[in-house]
Amino acid sequence: MKYDPIKRSLGVVFNKNPFLRKLFYRLLDLLLLRTWHIKKAVRVWKVNYKKGASILDAGSGFGQYTYYLSKQSKSWKILGVDVKEEQIEDCNNFFSKIGRTDLVKFEYADLTKFTKPQAYDLILSVDVMEHILEDVTVFKNFHQSLKENGMVLISTPSDQGGSDVHDEDDHSFIDEHVRDGYNITEIEDKLKSVGFSNVEAKYSYGAPGKISWKLSMKYPILMVNTSKLFFLFLPIYYIIVYPFAFLLNYFDVNTKHKTGTGLIVKAYK
Repeated sequence: MKYDPIKRSLGVVFNKNPFLRKLFYRLLDLLLLRTWHIKKAVRVWKVNYKKGASILDAGSGFGQYTYYLSKQSKSWKILGVDVKEEQIEDCNNFFSKIGRTDLVKFEYADLTKFTKPQAYDLILSVDVMEHILEDVTVFKNFHQSLKENGMVLISTPSDQGGSDVHDEDDHSFIDEHVRDGYNITEIEDKLKSVGFSNVEAKYSYGAPGKISWKLSMKYPILMVNTSKLFFLFLPIYYIIVYPFAFLLNYFDVNTKHKTGTGLIVKAYK
């Protein structure tokens, strides 16, 4: 399964004007369970950074997390980086139109080579590390780029069914992944090996989240990949399904899971 063709199709629709772009971000916030987990972690982190912070959105994609962060404080400076130049240009254009270039900018960067020593209070990496083979190199760059007491916040699939892989014969639901998911101890050890002093990893997408993901993401994507005509059916589908997905997301974020298909990782310098 490839996400990029769907992303490009959505981009054609939602990039027509800033209102539609903001609507797109809002829909992503509602649908993507990982966004719920990330926002909860940011709310806890920001208590100590009300007077200012420097933030790196490492693998900024559509810019939805940068947009969320830019609304939290006018004293935060945010840099979004990505390897897809068309998305960098697109995000810079959007943030220019909404008048936030004083807070936000986007640049092309390869995370295996990108470092800015002692530059950031927070590095955000959402669904990025599963796409990068040289993960330890990236973790080392993150560590070098953080200020003392800075934090890297990572969302990534776990090896407990992440990418919808449940046994050796399964293939990743998303073709672009170089790994199906991290073992929770593995990612903790890798982060500690490059110098992080305190690492906290927990499972996301537990029992409620796995059901929600299938209802709100997997099945619609499968339908759209079968035929673009399903785009017309999606509003009706979500009207019926989303109330159940909303409740499942709520329980996933507010429940501790013994296992799960996702990981939320905090690592402190």
